[in-house]
Amino acid sequence: MTFVNAGTLGTVAGARDELVSRLIQRNDRLRELGCLAYEVGTNDEEPDTVFVVEIWESAQAHRESLSDPDVSAAITAARPLLSGSFGGFRFDVAGSPLRSEDV
Repeated sequence: MTFVNAGTLGTVAGARDELVSRLIQRNDRLRELGCLAYEVGTNDEEPDTVFVVEIWESAQAHRESLSDPDVSAAITAARPLLSGSFGGFRFDVAGSPLRSEDV
């Protein structure tokens, strides 16, 4: 079942754009691990926050991706830019009005 992980990443003051730059670098490994979409955004009303929406083939694919060496290295490299403030939610997709096929 398709799985969504959507959240916010708080950044240290002034580091938002650098974190965005790192997160949007092309990474074909994510697709190999089961990531269907990985969208990164900002909102000028929250200058020290990065918004991320990940869509995965399954919750298991998402969990397993976290132990991949490439993914682990990217997380480690991003840590100095993070303030420790995180938010978000996760859910299994029930369907969409944009398609008729099963998820």
